[in-house]
Amino acid sequence: MEFIKPGINIDFVGKMKIAIIFSVTLTLLSIASVIWHGGLNLGIDFAGGTLIQIRFQQDTTTDKIRNALKSTPLATSIIQQFASNEFLIRTAESFSESKMLSDQVEKPLDASFGKGAYEVRRVEMVGAKVGQNFQKKAILAVILSWIAMLAYISWRFEFRYALGGIIALIHDVIIVVGALSILNKEFTITILAALFTIIGYSINDTIVVLDRIRENVRKDPKHVLRHVINLSINQTLSRTILTAFTVFLAVLALYTFGGPVIHDFAFALLVGVVFGTYSSIFISIPIVLLFENIKPLRGKRKK
Repeated sequence: MEFIKPGINIDFVGKMKIAIIFSVTLTLLSIASVIWHGGLNLGIDFAGGTLIQIRFQQDTTTDKIRNALKSTPLATSIIQQFASNEFLIRTAESFSESKMLSDQVEKPLDASFGKGAYEVRRVEMVGAKVGQNFQKKAILAVILSWIAMLAYISWRFEFRYALGGIIALIHDVIIVVGALSILNKEFTITILAALFTIIGYSINDTIVVLDRIRENVRKDPKHVLRHVINLSINQTLSRTILTAFTVFLAVLALYTFGGPVIHDFAFALLVGVVFGTYSSIFISIPIVLLFENIKPLRGKRKK
């Protein structure tokens, strides 16, 4: 299926300076947001503590819940509305025993709302040391994935292609993390899974474009590289748009109809799909052009 008619010739290379300025701006905003918020809003998976999900039979508010828990350590906890009549209570306290949960949650709520007026639907507990260990392993896993991809693509293609692809991945991860930070969304294991999904999607899309460039360079090694790049991107444009659009629609359906449990995961994927597609062209390709100034791909050629 050809979404774009053959013979189209959009000057992508000519727009890369504007794209780079745009990307640098977004990257700086993302980093600034994380610094401004004092780091990411880590979920209990990484920060440790307890998460309690409660569903009430009748309408209530966070203020009423906090007032009911004011005599317990949960008085200073974070209380958020999760869905209709459902609330999440996050605290650094660890409810390792059912008696602690009964004394500090159920009894105060029974006194204020009445017994049977609510249901404790979920209780998750993670120790502080375990959370810190998760943080280290998560960061290490992302970095190792970049290194492994860099090594494989360098072996399979060329180092300039590999470096372009990895820088595009780093760009995508920073932008997604920045979007989560700006909206102060919680960073959880689910979001980490979304980041790995984005990394896989983005590198696949990038390799398709870079491989077409390599093929066209081999066909005509004396041709001006910017023309080869524009030709290659235009040749793969139909595939890129169709792939990105179908994935975007699927993720949009998850975001719209998937419910609050999967909402943040789908949001991260939405941002990742858009910028993963964008970075395949406007982040990875400038690295190839940069290397052309240092070492031409095939003999002497103009940029």
